[in-house]
Amino acid sequence: MSSPLSLVLVAVPAVVLACQTGGWLARRIGQPAVIGEMAVGILLGPSLLGWLAPGIQHLLLPPAVLPFTSVLGNLALLVFLFLVGLELDLRSLRATRRAVASVAAGSILLPLALGTGLAVAMYPALAPPGVQRLPFVLFIATALSITAFPVLARILTDRGLATTRLGAFALACAATDDALAWCLLIAATALATAGSPLDALTALALTAVLTAVLTVGRPFVKRMLERAARTSDDLVTVLLVAGLLLAACATDRIGVHPAFGAFLFGATVPRGLPAVERSAARLQAVVVPVLLPLFFVDTGLHTDLAALPASQWGWAGLVLAVAVTGKWAGAAGAARLAGCDWRWSALMGTLMNCRGITEIVVLGIGLQLGIISTNLFTIMVLMAVVTTAATAPLLDRLTRGAPDLTTPARVPESATTQPGSPGAPR
Repeated sequence: MSSPLSLVLVAVPAVVLACQTGGWLARRIGQPAVIGEMAVGILLGPSLLGWLAPGIQHLLLPPAVLPFTSVLGNLALLVFLFLVGLELDLRSLRATRRAVASVAAGSILLPLALGTGLAVAMYPALAPPGVQRLPFVLFIATALSITAFPVLARILTDRGLATTRLGAFALACAATDDALAWCLLIAATALATAGSPLDALTALALTAVLTAVLTVGRPFVKRMLERAARTSDDLVTVLLVAGLLLAACATDRIGVHPAFGAFLFGATVPRGLPAVERSAARLQAVVVPVLLPLFFVDTGLHTDLAALPASQWGWAGLVLAVAVTGKWAGAAGAARLAGCDWRWSALMGTLMNCRGITEIVVLGIGLQLGIISTNLFTIMVLMAVVTTAATAPLLDRLTRGAPDLTTPARVPESATTQPGSPGAPR
């Protein structure tokens, strides 16, 4: 019998190379690389490889290796969420203007309302046995409200729009949306894992205390990182990794998912330190492309389109319809009420529908905690892939022939230009 190490030495390069190939192919057709990586993760699971060639799947990903690749993939996930939190500058969120706040609120409130109604209808048919109605409904409603800030940033950057009025405005909305959604997810997971309402309130209170401690401790962390930077960037990297893992451990002990701790630590790390930016770039360059694909494959192994009963494909279509309608109508309607023209409003609805890896992470948390079943996980993953894949081509179509949308902007708070500017909020 092969040792675990020898199995990992085969599985990791096979997964990484396959996902890199998928990412390359996705970029060739104008999609973000993450679409290809997500698709490969699904195809390596029972949806395709396990169905067409189970022997090859067993050779590459035997059951004995899955616990090890899962751990490595989840460690990469924690690093990724730390980087997401680091990119989500809370100071810019406090400075967003009224139109940004309106669009962000619309893009999360309407999906929450529609998602709540859908989740109530799905509960008898799709909820796992033993899951209470409230955490199930809250989780589904929140999952349908997600916008993938990092994937959206990559799409806008690839098209040279990240620093334009459109890009700055959309990223400010997505960042606000993500901050609200993570708060709701903490509540949903606390309710799902707590033994009683008092336990859930305790977990939420302890999470708030941890957030306060990390926020208040920022000056101390900044001094420590500045001292470490005078020694070497390696020490800064070690401190950041240790901090995100300890924060993840803290939220795990509290009773919410470790992912929240890594995200909170990233969101509260002091900004503006060159050594931190260099260390984050190193983590982004190594951990994300090498180990994060293992998380995609772990997701793919729990996604089985072939096993989805015919009776549940109707639910899949309904989930997709509610997800698209809620985000598009909520964001576009709020933008229109804030004074944006129809093209700008349609762009906001399109961009806020981008879910990407953030949605996959959220769904993975729900599956791991037993809030959603494997079949519902498959349905929601399919929705995430479709809505993300649709973002880039729709963005290209809506921005075609609109040079006014490429006007540079410095920061999100400048995204709302002066009254009368074409296409912008008025």
